[in-house]
Amino acid sequence: QLQLVESGGGLVQPGGSLRLSCAPSGFTLDLYTIGWFRQAPGKEREGVSCTSVNDRSTYYTGSVQGRLTISRDNAKNMVYLQMNSLKPEDTAVYYCAARFAADCSNYVPDYDYWGQGTQVTVSS
Repeated sequence: QLQLVESGGGLVQPGGSLRLSCAPSGFTLDLYTIGWFRQAPGKEREGVSCTSVNDRSTYYTGSVQGRLTISRDNAKNMVYLQMNSLKPEDTAVYYCAARFAADCSNYVPDYDYWGQGTQVTVSS
């Protein structure tokens, strides 16, 4: 069964950092566009960042610009989301998703595979 597994979430103080990892099971990521989404309680799932196939393009939603960095390591078959200067409003469950297409999308139904999510809590 093809799936993704996220890790690296946790509790961090405002201003702190976390690095989320996304690992596939049963397929390689180099042919997929990878997106990171988040969902806070009572809110819809939103696209946070995306890297297209071959990293031709990357995307960040406005509220995370300059604080989050998405990267891909094809040799390790991993995608990462480095999160710096975290704010309480970043608190959410973070999901990685894979899309068998060349370009990024923020539309949840565009993605073929999803992970189970990892909780990020930013609080003092």
